[in-house]
Amino acid sequence: MTVRFAAGIAGAAALLVAGLTVPAQAVTYGTPTIALSASYLSGAVGAVGDPVVNVTVAQSGAAASALTVGASASSKASVAATGDVTVTGTGSVRQLAVTARGRGYTSLTVKVTGLGGKTATKTLYYAASAAVQNPADARYFTGSADASAAVDVGGGYAIVADDESNVLRLYDRSRSGAPVRTWDFSSQLGVTKEVDIEGATRIGDTIYWTGSLGNNKDGEYKAPRNTVFTTTVSGSGTGTQLAYGRSYKKLREDLVAWDVANGNRYGFAAGTAAGEAPKQIDGFNVEGLEFAPGSTTTAYVGFRAPLAPVVPGGKALIVPVVNFDQVLASGAKAAFGAGIELDLGGLSVRDLRKNAAGQYLILAGSWAADDNSDPYALYQWDGVPGHAPVKRADLPTTDPGGWEAVVDVPDLTAPGARVQLVTDSGSADLYGDGVEAKDLTHPEWKKARAAWFTLG
Repeated sequence: MTVRFAAGIAGAAALLVAGLTVPAQAVTYGTPTIALSASYLSGAVGAVGDPVVNVTVAQSGAAASALTVGASASSKASVAATGDVTVTGTGSVRQLAVTARGRGYTSLTVKVTGLGGKTATKTLYYAASAAVQNPADARYFTGSADASAAVDVGGGYAIVADDESNVLRLYDRSRSGAPVRTWDFSSQLGVTKEVDIEGATRIGDTIYWTGSLGNNKDGEYKAPRNTVFTTTVSGSGTGTQLAYGRSYKKLREDLVAWDVANGNRYGFAAGTAAGEAPKQIDGFNVEGLEFAPGSTTTAYVGFRAPLAPVVPGGKALIVPVVNFDQVLASGAKAAFGAGIELDLGGLSVRDLRKNAAGQYLILAGSWAADDNSDPYALYQWDGVPGHAPVKRADLPTTDPGGWEAVVDVPDLTAPGARVQLVTDSGSADLYGDGVEAKDLTHPEWKKARAAWFTLG
């Protein structure tokens, strides 16, 4: 073999000396491959930092940097045209972003062109929602439209609950896109239907979650909704982990018995009766949960309903559960303090959150079921019964979805303090086709909006 190899080299050298060239061996290129990290993408008109799709490409016999990736509009250019698609990166994974022109649906053909002129394509289905006020302050949490409670877990991340499922989702608060991680504790809770999670708060490494405790929209009692449970959180940011803790499934009965024993002041028995819808002025519906000032034992339960005329003077209602820690730790029957009645300008509690300094923000909104166009406001409170809350901001009502959750509370004494809120967009027509967001077929098109507001 050595002799032949040497002879071959010598022969080639002789040909080169003679002025002849040795033809290069022909390279055969395979058909390129292309894969999208998601086939469905949602954006918004005028949005900042909309989600992107990763495009993974390859071709046998060719370096990834030699492949070209582009996209063209294949249907409604009024939603997004070819020039509205941007592809960045030069390796095997590229990032594709779309800038929405208008509201609606369209499809895009994503194409990779390899060496030898060979190509491959994939279809990306794109949906764009309408422009919102202050788009630079808006982010979109995709995968679910029915955000109902949120808890900051540090590192710029928050866990967001959904009132149409029992899935808890971890999101980057600064970016639009899909959850980083999800958890579903339905099996540990022993339920197959939604708990209708509406409120949450954190003490140390324990997060407390509560269902609405009310009937469903048809006035029927559904046991999973009468659930309060805990999760233990570890880590922070992208490393956040949740573990199931304990649950209690009799808080509704305890509240009704307490109210009956006190002369039916708040009409809880009537509001929970068969046939009574929860989202009416004399209904029964919990949406806020937070601990009392300086306490790890007494929790404030905030009500979306009842309101006036059941609550005297048309005030919002908070009921203290004075042994809330033991209710969850050992299943002790709940005990209650006197109801706290707050003047929120005729609105009720949609969320309740405090910071480490004991400053509270109350997200106030309507008790009504279809309330996306009704007023919303933020009130500051010190958590002390008998002390009046002070309005800090009116919230816009022209945007799709209702304001539903306060992620965390900043220092309310700081000039220009900003707070992030999240919408429940489940009943919103995001894309102009008359379909409510919660009924959209593709999870990637479902989304809740998170927005930053500066407090006056």
